[in-house]
Amino acid sequence: MPNAAPSATTRQRIITAVLRIIGEDGVAAVTNRRIAREAGVSLGSVTYHFETQHDLLRESLLHFVREEARHFTELADQCRTEDIGIEDAASLAGQVACGTALDSAHLAPFELYLHAGRDERLREAAAEAFQAYDRLAARVLTALGVPDAERLAATTVALVMGLQLRRLATGGPAEDLVDALLLLAPEAVDRPATSADPA
Repeated sequence: MPNAAPSATTRQRIITAVLRIIGEDGVAAVTNRRIAREAGVSLGSVTYHFETQHDLLRESLLHFVREEARHFTELADQCRTEDIGIEDAASLAGQVACGTALDSAHLAPFELYLHAGRDERLREAAAEAFQAYDRLAARVLTALGVPDAERLAATTVALVMGLQLRRLATGGPAEDLVDALLLLAPEAVDRPATSADPA
């Protein structure tokens, strides 16, 4: 299939453009004409690859999360091989939450998650996104030897994402997030077993 590679490239350019538009101006700014212009593709290409805007938003969200999960899973794998400590793990979480810049790419997923709250058709994609982050958090926590890593994963993700949102909204430094995680991490590691835990 000689057209497979160009087709994949066109699809990728469309998704990249959608995420950029959402990050800059919100979901309401996503129109086929603007996508085509920013992606440098024909209007017909947009509708060929994505029949509806729902398909477009869903695939854009899933693409973003899969790429993030792939990258951060590689980082989590380092935890297993490098005997990572609490401070290194907090630094890793800072990388996950903050990346390198406050830009539209970091705003787009939050816009999509909010949109999923209004559009039930996107909730399955949002749930898949959070499951990917939960798996990553569980791997990092397990590598750190944190008890009940699976149970604490969703809470850890919520903390990181909340601090990320705070950073995006205020322009605060990434170090604030890392410091907050360092304050909380010993609590998780040193948490005594509850009565429900097996003896």
